[in-house]
Amino acid sequence: MGTVEPIRRMSDIRKIEKELETKSFRDLLLFDLGINSGLRISDILNLNVEDVKNHKFIQVTEKKTQKFKKIPLNAKLINMLKIYCKDKNSNEPLFKNCYNNRLSRISAYRIINKACKKLNIEAKIGTHTLRKTFGYHHYRKFKDVVLLQKIFNHSTPFVTLRYIGINEDEIFDSYKNFVL
Repeated sequence: MGTVEPIRRMSDIRKIEKELETKSFRDLLLFDLGINSGLRISDILNLNVEDVKNHKFIQVTEKKTQKFKKIPLNAKLINMLKIYCKDKNSNEPLFKNCYNNRLSRISAYRIINKACKKLNIEAKIGTHTLRKTFGYHHYRKFKDVVLLQKIFNHSTPFVTLRYIGINEDEIFDSYKNFVL
């Protein structure tokens, strides 16, 4: 499959949200939780209703690193989770498929990829796109690579910038703006 990219344009994010909202609130929440938390898809899909219902934080032990992480939820996610979890049992998976089983990584991939293809979004899209989109826009807003490095548990700021595609953007911009 190769390396995936962040969704760089806010207009594309809003289009994806509108598209997913027409399909299901579950799909919209999956997308918004990913781009607003920076969690890996494996950690998102592993959540149960009790992990988020009436909470202001998500607390997880990351599947990949086994590190504990406490993530504050923004107002948008708190409101979405309140609506979504209203009639759900605490011990059930947060994201379920039509058979009432936990949603799989492949299904999550299809949800995101199908919406992006329908909207002709050209980036290389996968489930990891959500985490990279969080990182890309977090960096663009706060310009604090060290903070983002800590959020992602990366070894160096360079790794973080490469991971979210900032290095490539800056190189391309330098070429566009360099004229002799």
